[in-house]
Amino acid sequence: MKEQFEMVAKTFQGLEDVLAEELRSLGALNVKPGRRMVSFEGDLEMLYRANLSCRTALRILKPIFKFKARTTDELYDAVKEFDWGSIMSVGSTFSIDTVAYSDEFTHSRFVTYRVKDAIVDWFKDRYGDDKRPGVRLQDADVMLNVHISGEYVTLSLDSSGESLHKRGYRVAQTEAPINEVLAAGIILKSGWKGDTPLIDPMCGSGTFLIEAALIAANINPGVYRKHFTFENWKDFDAALFDRLYNDDSNERDVNVKIYGADISPKAIEIAARNIKSAGVGRMIELETKPLSAWDEAPANGTIISNPPYGERISADDMEGLYEMIGSKLKNVFKGYHAWIIAAKNEYITKIGLAPSQKIPVLNGAIECELREYVIFEGDYKSFRKAGGRLRDEASDAPADRKSDRKPDRRDKFDRHGDFKKDFRKDYRKDSADGFRKDFKSDRDFRRGEGRDGRAPQRDFADKRRERRSDRAGEPRNPLEDRYTPKRRFDRPGEKRPFDRHQDRHQDRPFEKRFDHLQADPENPLAVRRNEGALKLLTNKQPSLLPMRKRKSKE
Repeated sequence: MKEQFEMVAKTFQGLEDVLAEELRSLGALNVKPGRRMVSFEGDLEMLYRANLSCRTALRILKPIFKFKARTTDELYDAVKEFDWGSIMSVGSTFSIDTVAYSDEFTHSRFVTYRVKDAIVDWFKDRYGDDKRPGVRLQDADVMLNVHISGEYVTLSLDSSGESLHKRGYRVAQTEAPINEVLAAGIILKSGWKGDTPLIDPMCGSGTFLIEAALIAANINPGVYRKHFTFENWKDFDAALFDRLYNDDSNERDVNVKIYGADISPKAIEIAARNIKSAGVGRMIELETKPLSAWDEAPANGTIISNPPYGERISADDMEGLYEMIGSKLKNVFKGYHAWIIAAKNEYITKIGLAPSQKIPVLNGAIECELREYVIFEGDYKSFRKAGGRLRDEASDAPADRKSDRKPDRRDKFDRHGDFKKDFRKDYRKDSADGFRKDFKSDRDFRRGEGRDGRAPQRDFADKRRERRSDRAGEPRNPLEDRYTPKRRFDRPGEKRPFDRHQDRHQDRPFEKRFDHLQADPENPLAVRRNEGALKLLTNKQPSLLPMRKRKSKE
């Protein structure tokens, strides 16, 4: 029986599900999608197949050593314990790529140095100080990947070498072309398999066109590569790899056309060169054509395009470009499914159509959004009556997810605003299942026998009364009465302070009604500072200091 081992395939955010499906179709075992990666199991043949066939994988890693380390010294000691002679020889070259998500290891470069020192010292201890493998940043014989999450460290062999998005067919490129792995992932997400026409009206260097042709003809993207790093390994099986590399039994003929166009003649020339290098020219038609010139299109096709974002590549009128995209989709490409990838900015909203799907993706360092637009003829009611539907509609939700959904407070009203009388029935479950019981009587609830035997929530007044009762035996602070704010209104039946003041002084002359407010000689803080008020109360002109004369500007 062939040896089975663990492997990890790296990919872009948003393509994990597509890569997992690819690996399952190849026969991989225990496929588990993660964050920007998919773990799986298989033998040496599966490792070769994954590198040759996976369209959405960036690299395939083979973990060889796992351990825990809290310091760089523990990291060094653990790496030095591994048998590096089984991986490389004294005359080999190696490189190290480190990814660290840890509070203990905050500098990935320092981690790389410590791992390199441990490997070199392992060979020095056994073969002498002048016997050691060399370090090479490019095209090394053995490429190591160090992944640290907290205190968990995983050392892996990189079986791919250069990133798998570098297929090998690209001989020229326009400015900022889309990554081949991302392009293939978008095509696979769209569900297109070569059974309907595909159009890219802004094709650039032709990446979408070539990847679509490879998918339609089922050509392995790895056949264009000149080298994989696993070919340098000690256990490399050349006969097995040659058999897999030359196997074209699963390739198929393509009976539909793939159409590409661009406003730039230079871009069309570059795309033609790349298409010729890939050997898929018989499937693709190219022409120099601006988006505004599209007046007709084959029926019931798919559009996949990557318009300018306004960052690395820009048009003279970005808003007008995206408005034109929406107009052409509505008027020319009826019956199509359109997939547009664009940056998350204000331009994409100018398309003016409601997307049926919005998927966050990364194009390099730019946060983007992949949107699907279902273009149908007529109005939405006619579209639904004919059996059409959008992917994000509730009817497409899996049955198990709908049944697991908790009742929403909004569900107690139907779309006409009528109260649903059976809404509370959703809550009347057995208490063993952890759901609430019916409310008990109001008297029992106030006594503390609330739902499921829990005490009901008490209001703020109850809490204040408890605090007062807790402090009943404590001596009262005399300053508390002085600085406690007075009530704005007295008890019912009592008059407010202003009303009592009016009653007390209503029989006195107006000029004497405010005598009680004069300054108290024993309380200097009661002296009024408002001179206008003093004049009103005492009927005297306040004394003012003479103003200093201004100096002459002369």
